[in-house]
Amino acid sequence: DVAIFSIFCHAAERPIYRVEKRPKLRNAQGLYAVIAMDGRILKRGHDLKQVMRVFDAKLIRAVDQPR
Repeated sequence: DVAIFSIFCHAAERPIYRVEKRPKLRNAQGLYAVIAMDGRILKRGHDLKQVMRVFDAKLIRAVDQPR
């Protein structure tokens, strides 16, 4: 019915993100969804590659170089 892949920062914590596959939603909202720790749906769609793009923006951060 549902397949869930959880992403953790530390094993003792709650998952930061969940990637869910719900076949029942394939004709309506999309088969895949990325859900944040607080329950917000960050991205939904029919293609897993497209849905996973939500992480591309989150992985790019400005890094301050020490002088």
